[in-house]
Amino acid sequence: MALEEYKGVYIFAQQVDNKLSPIALELLGKARDLANDLDDKEVTAILLGSGLGDDLVDELGAYGADKVIVVDDPELKDYRTEPYADAVQAIVEKFKPEILLVGATAIGRDLGPRVSAKIHTGLTADCTKLEIGDFPLIAVPGHEAEQKHKQLLMTRPAFGGNTIATIACPDYRPQMATVRPGVMQKKAPDRAHKAEKIAFHPDLTPNSCYTEILKIVKEVSTVADIQAAKILVSGGRGVGSPENFKLLEDLASVLNATVSCSRAVVDAGWMPKDMQVGQTGKTVRPHVYFAIGISGAIQHVAGMEDSDIIIAINKDENAPIFDVADYGIVGDLNKVVPLLTQKLKAAVDAKKNA
Repeated sequence: MALEEYKGVYIFAQQVDNKLSPIALELLGKARDLANDLDDKEVTAILLGSGLGDDLVDELGAYGADKVIVVDDPELKDYRTEPYADAVQAIVEKFKPEILLVGATAIGRDLGPRVSAKIHTGLTADCTKLEIGDFPLIAVPGHEAEQKHKQLLMTRPAFGGNTIATIACPDYRPQMATVRPGVMQKKAPDRAHKAEKIAFHPDLTPNSCYTEILKIVKEVSTVADIQAAKILVSGGRGVGSPENFKLLEDLASVLNATVSCSRAVVDAGWMPKDMQVGQTGKTVRPHVYFAIGISGAIQHVAGMEDSDIIIAINKDENAPIFDVADYGIVGDLNKVVPLLTQKLKAAVDAKKNA
């Protein structure tokens, strides 16, 4: 493989019903950072679908894409593994990206591994950090010449979150990674920045592996999007019971916040999976994060440690959550939370009447 032929940072811009998924804009932000550290500073988005509007190209351009490769084909109207994988494979073989990033959504988790297998390269899944650096990280004494520079270093939790692994793919291209939604931050849009649109037409002739979609049934979500919340009131096993979450709901109501939870709460059946924060849940970045009755296991912290302000309430003064909290209250949440709600409500009412 002639590695020098592969240039640029590419992202898969996921869209559903001609609406870009937020992860596409988050990936563009990270792609721009990576491209700035490489000799080739170009960022390209891959947009697949049917009946795609130029407004999607404009939006991708505003968020940092220099080029948008558009494959508009009836076979890509709704996501199916084979035609989407065939389209991305054709793009990789034609344009030769050095790096290809995919969101670790339901679609991305299916598409990424299939594409990497088709083009015979590696894939690091669920990355929490991406950077350009040397591999090995520390040169082996006597073998300094073998150390490769400007490699994509992909960091992800390993062994159930008990350790962090940094992985590279020095001998194959593109270097591929999937990134969980909410982990990377999107840049502020620049509407003056326009992307070059490149129409590409790969051969997507259906074969025996192409599935046929008979019917799409859309489920209307009845739960809040915790990744969009500015304030989260999150509860763990220490809350004690599903009935006790009423205390958290009262606090959230005063703050116009959203209630979320830890994995233990979901496993106990107290709250739905969509409300879970953590390594196996969602990654969040609210302005304020209340961790109430949450011990602070590394799996949970991985999903909320980038919150602007973390406030922990726990009766165990040695709980690990206090290690990452900006403010900590040691006490019985059944007493602390109602009192906190009362004080905050009084402050809000006073501000309204001022």
